[in-house]
Amino acid sequence: MEKTETIEKRLRKIEDLLISQKTVLNFNEASEFIGMSKSTLYRLTSTGNIPHYKPTGKNIFFNRGELQNWMLRNPVKTKDQIEQEAESYILKHK
Repeated sequence: MEKTETIEKRLRKIEDLLISQKTVLNFNEASEFIGMSKSTLYRLTSTGNIPHYKPTGKNIFFNRGELQNWMLRNPVKTKDQIEQEAESYILKHK
């Protein structure tokens, strides 16, 4: 049983490496890449809240770089950044 688990882990690693090399991802690959369920990803595409492509009007594809940019939108500032901005604001508006 342990050997089977090890082989499965290694295969999974290889699959992940192959997906990371692709520029265009299909729906299932995109779901795994961004770590969201397929139903959530489908909802995001149907509402137009995530960049995607439908070249034939049926199958959905994603650009890996656009997905990365989408995942990194709306950064949360650190406490230090907020304090620095507050100090800067106070100095400007004295």
